Order: sequence, then structure tokens, then C-alpha cells
Amino acid sequence: MTSRELSIALDRYDRHIPFFMNMVETPSSFSLQALEVGMVPPRRDGVDRHKRMLVEHEFDIAEVSLASYIMSKRAGAPFSAVPVFPRRLFSQNHIFVNLDAGIESPKDLIGKRVAIWAFQVTMSVLAKGDLQSEYGVPWRDVEWHTERPEEIAWSDDSVALHRVPEGRTGAEMLIAGEVDAYINPHPPEDIFTHPKVRRLFPDPEAECRRYWDKNGNYPIMHVLAFKEALGDEVAELPQALISMWDDAREQADEAYIDFNYTMMPFGRYTFERSADTFGANPWPSGFAANRPDLERFIGYMADQLLIPDIFPPEELFHPSVRDT
Repeated sequence: MTSRELSIALDRYDRHIPFFMNMVETPSSFSLQALEVGMVPPRRDGVDRHKRMLVEHEFDIAEVSLASYIMSKRAGAPFSAVPVFPRRLFSQNHIFVNLDAGIESPKDLIGKRVAIWAFQVTMSVLAKGDLQSEYGVPWRDVEWHTERPEEIAWSDDSVALHRVPEGRTGAEMLIAGEVDAYINPHPPEDIFTHPKVRRLFPDPEAECRRYWDKNGNYPIMHVLAFKEALGDEVAELPQALISMWDDAREQADEAYIDFNYTMMPFGRYTFERSADTFGANPWPSGFAANRPDLERFIGYMADQLLIPDIFPPEELFHPSVRDT
């Protein structure tokens, strides 16, 4: 059997280093060309990974936005996925406010101007949903300002969106007081230390831990998708992707045993504290372990009118891996 080379587009995370270093064993039926493709520069093989996969179909396999994948899949795009989730984030870490906006608690966001990357960005969906369900801030009671066009074509006349002016960013507008708050999965470094900006939550780490203790999930941002036809053409692919990603994650975990693996002098202690809080593996693959998180997120998307209805999350994945 001739081995087939497949491209896989991944961002630069510790759990992906084994892919870039060819330290992950593949089945004999295919090999992988690992491309470092991010969403913000610089990256070795460029940026705009979600668009290049979901709109332009450039890669065979790619880590993509969960929200954009769901919208694409529901619209009939020729993709499937495996229950591997390469990126997870807590929304509480990504909400920033201007000090002069009079925002002391989440409910103070009601009636305020909030800049986001785009309405359908996974972090935007998660934050809107969390603010509504966890903190009593209905997303319709916030004035949303979007920085970029929607990745997957979408509009709803009942949703009023304002565009950030051409050439400006939401972060710049936050600093200038032209918006009151800002939510972004990749916040620029300058807003972390700017004297006019602070995080919404005074102790975001404690708030994330409270969210974990209550809900039991580390929210999914990205899913590993592939061109649907490959599921038939390379029968081993779906299950192999799960096994390979798990192997890469375990290799990344093992590296932190070394006190000097990271440039942080106390990185090993942080690793140990994370394990104490979240368990040995807060990054589980497989459908069953992630079903509650997926159901919650699909509910958020339907409530925010990004999809017409709630559907079973099994439909997102290749049939061969739905019982994982």
C-alpha cells in the first residue's frame, strides 16, 4: 500500500510540538505534513487557519474554530471531525474593561459597548453565553462592536451589530474609552498592563476555578476537522487522529517533569497546581467525556441565533468515532 501524505494545520502549542518534530507515529496508510498555521502572526506557515480550511479547503486536516465548524457543518460543508479539542479557554480570562466605564461587576456590562473579534468567534459565543447563564447579563442587552467580518457568512436582522471603524482595533477603542469592554481570544499584550484597562474579574484565576468546580468543564475552543471524503479514502484516519493527538499531549505532559523545561523558574510548580485543581488530564479526547461541554455550547449558539436549532452533538463527528 502506498502511503498518502496529508497536510495538517495546527497552531504553535506545547501539545503540538511533537507533530512539528515528527515525534508522532502514523499508520502505514498515511503520513502527515505538519504546518504551523495560526490566527495571529507570526507563524511559520501563515495565519487565517479557520478561513483557509473551512472556506478555501486548503488543508486535509486542521484545528478549527468550534463555532465556525458547527456553522459550516450545519450548512452542509464537506467536513467531518474527531472529538479532539486542541484549544480550550475560560471566558473569564478574556474580558477587559476600561477603568472609566463604571464597570465593577458583570451586570454592569448591561447597556455597555463591548468590542469583540466577530459575533461568531468561539470565544465571543462562549463569553456571551457565560455572561448570560452565569452572571445574569443577557447578550441582547449589550451593544456589540465587531472588529472583523464573520468567518462563515451569517446575518440576522434581529441582531444589531456595530462595526469597529476601518483601521481601528477593539483594543485601541477600549484604551481610548470609545468602547467600555473588550473580549478577544488573542488579546494584544499592551492591554494587560495599560493603566486605563483592567480585567473584569479582579481575580480571574479564582473565577475560572469556581466555574470549573460548578460546571466541570474546561471550555472547548477548537476541534480537529478533516475533509469528509478522507474518512472513506483513509479508513484508519479518524481513530488514528485521536490516538496521535493523545500521544502528542502525553509527550508534552512528560516534558514538564523537567524543572527547566520552561523559561519560568517555577513552571513545574504551576504544572503541579494545575493537576491538583483540574486532575491529571483536563484535555480529554473522545465524545463521551466532552458531550456536556458540546451540548452547552450548541445551546449557546442556538440562543444567539447562529444556528437555527439545537441538534445532537454526535452529528459533528465521523460515525466511526462517535462511541469514543
